[in-house]
Amino acid sequence: MRRLTPLDPAAAPGRSRELLEDIVARRGGAGEMVSTMAHSPALLQGYLDLSRAMRRGKLPRAVSEKVSLALQERIGCGLCLDAHAQGARAVGLSEDDIALARRGASTEARETALIALALRVLAEPSALTDEDVAGLRGHGWSDRVIAEIPGLVALNLLTGSFNLLAGLRPDS
Repeated sequence: MRRLTPLDPAAAPGRSRELLEDIVARRGGAGEMVSTMAHSPALLQGYLDLSRAMRRGKLPRAVSEKVSLALQERIGCGLCLDAHAQGARAVGLSEDDIALARRGASTEARETALIALALRVLAEPSALTDEDVAGLRGHGWSDRVIAEIPGLVALNLLTGSFNLLAGLRPDS
């Protein structure tokens, strides 16, 4: 059941109206989640800024989608799972790759290690150790990529929890 309703740009408050109008002008539409986030100009601006920043990160898009699938499986957002599965397919991942990622794994050990760290950042960040970081470095991940993981986790937690709170589901 939808708990919050999407807003048309004309009905959105202040800065949200401007942001939605810009998105609609560039893309032809804003999408249900973004239009619903428009209830809070601060949230919408924060989401858009973080999303843009993470797209400029060093993590390859296919790996980012795998991490996001694992995170959203834990968070429980069906809308996000669908979106990330579509994104994964768009970058050439197979259905087997998607299924593995949802279980927190990959056919590549280095990717599995990165996914595992992201899941720990989500679930138990206070338990992270020097060995966790050293292990990722041992798999060839740069400090830049390692540093981006909390940002990717935060973005997924933001979108997943927002959609769940708002009652946005794949069939809505």
